[in-house]
Amino acid sequence: MATKKIVTVEEMKARTARFKNLESYQQQHAAATGLPPEAMEKVAAGRVYPVMVPAGYSGRNKGAPVKGEPGLSISIAECPPGNGPGLHNHATTIENFFCLNGRFEIAWGDNGENTLVLEPLDMVSVPPGIHRRFRNISDETARLLVMIQIPTEKQEDNVTFAASLGKEIEQKHGRAALEKLTEIGFKFEPV
Repeated sequence: MATKKIVTVEEMKARTARFKNLESYQQQHAAATGLPPEAMEKVAAGRVYPVMVPAGYSGRNKGAPVKGEPGLSISIAECPPGNGPGLHNHATTIENFFCLNGRFEIAWGDNGENTLVLEPLDMVSVPPGIHRRFRNISDETARLLVMIQIPTEKQEDNVTFAASLGKEIEQKHGRAALEKLTEIGFKFEPV
């Protein structure tokens, strides 16, 4: 069967992400905004490597090297033992977790009262509007493939964190760090 479209080597290179060349969004935002990496780690895993986002996407993963079609954002969360983001809520997107290595506890509910454990090659899909978090519970640095489905016309991912986490960030890193997190799409619930 003949190919109907010719794709050049350069076009394929633009559609390729090599892990060794990925830059975490913590690095991207620290360089662009001066946001302290420690403040970012409160709302994200140790390192989150954006891999693919829809063309025209705005938000924390916009620096992904591969620009895809609407509806899907892919990143890799790399967490040292015990690490993971605070309890948060994706308002309109579905967050899918696929364990690449290690073990991850996935918690959900208003206070993270429900949990399950993902072993390597296990996956769970968390619906929109549910508070959730993940944490590496293994004794090694572990990676989680995070695939966010964006079913809305506007290609964005609105994420909200607890007000207490915002207060903690402000106390430790200052009001400017909290404002920079808000500018790149992180929101904190009202008190």
